Amino acid sequence: MDPKEKLILDLVAWIAAAPRPYAEVMEGWRTSCPRLPVWEDATDRGLLACEARDGGLFVVATTAGRAALSPAAPR
Repeated sequence: MDPKEKLILDLVAWIAAAPRPYAEVMEGWRTSCPRLPVWEDATDRGLLACEARDGGLFVVATTAGRAALSPAAPR
């Protein structure tokens, strides 16, 4: 598995556990290398999405993102 693929799945799993404020996601992945390509790939693939809720912007795992975490998902 490409190391970046593992980072993408790690990001999706972290967000799938609970929706996270956008700022928290960017702060939490600030030290991850390469952060932005991981974020961009995850959102481009439709694994994560941003939603307005409770007066803020939150990042959530999509149905496709949750499916990617399944043990049966192709790697």
